[in-house]
Amino acid sequence: MLLCHDLMPTNRSIVPIAKDYQHGDFEPLHHHNCAQLIHSLSGVVQVNTRLGSWVVPPGRGVWLPARMEHSLRITGKVAARALFVDPLARADLPAQCEVVQISPLLRELIICAMDIPVDYPPGGREDRIMELILDELRVLPILPLHLPEPRDEVLLTLCRHIQQSLAQPWELEQAAGYISVSGRTLSRRFQRETGLRFGDWVRRARLLAALNALAAGHSVLEVALDLGYDSPSAFSAMFRRLLGVAPSVYFTR
Repeated sequence: MLLCHDLMPTNRSIVPIAKDYQHGDFEPLHHHNCAQLIHSLSGVVQVNTRLGSWVVPPGRGVWLPARMEHSLRITGKVAARALFVDPLARADLPAQCEVVQISPLLRELIICAMDIPVDYPPGGREDRIMELILDELRVLPILPLHLPEPRDEVLLTLCRHIQQSLAQPWELEQAAGYISVSGRTLSRRFQRETGLRFGDWVRRARLLAALNALAAGHSVLEVALDLGYDSPSAFSAMFRRLLGVAPSVYFTR
């Protein structure tokens, strides 16, 4: 565990840290008593917790509340810029782990913060930059890049099986038969446990798998076929519907 006082001098609400990772790097389960924003400049970071997985593409970020246990899995070369944040710095900082959009303003503020010395004087330019970062953290737009995990062991086994065989059609009745319940029962239990309809969960699982595969250098055609889509255009339509742009340009934005 990394304690806030290990990082933060007295009267400092934010400590910025830059860290680069290589493809395949992994950080085991750990937690901090600071909140944390991880902003990925390149590559993909997958954050795993007991509540599910969050996939962070380049140019986006993930917010981790204080004391949230998590591990990190790296795809591609990741240039990460992290902010460790005193959870009491603002009363309305995000309370949940979320993948978030990083605005151009916040991106430039984070980059600027990396060059600010820890012992910057209060009341000056550096102090105002940190205060503006805190204001921006309060209004982070949330992206649909979280894959929740059910707590029910039967549903969890089903979900992990689906993730290992995403190329299969995985209609509701097929999945219900896998755990020997009716489609209506599965639908009701799945919504209660994950907050998502079954079909939406499967589409999101495919999307997150696609982001990792694209970051690892696989082509749109390869990813589409590996995930069971009939054509790259069908895969691209799903990708564009959920993220607003085609997969071929997503990593260049």
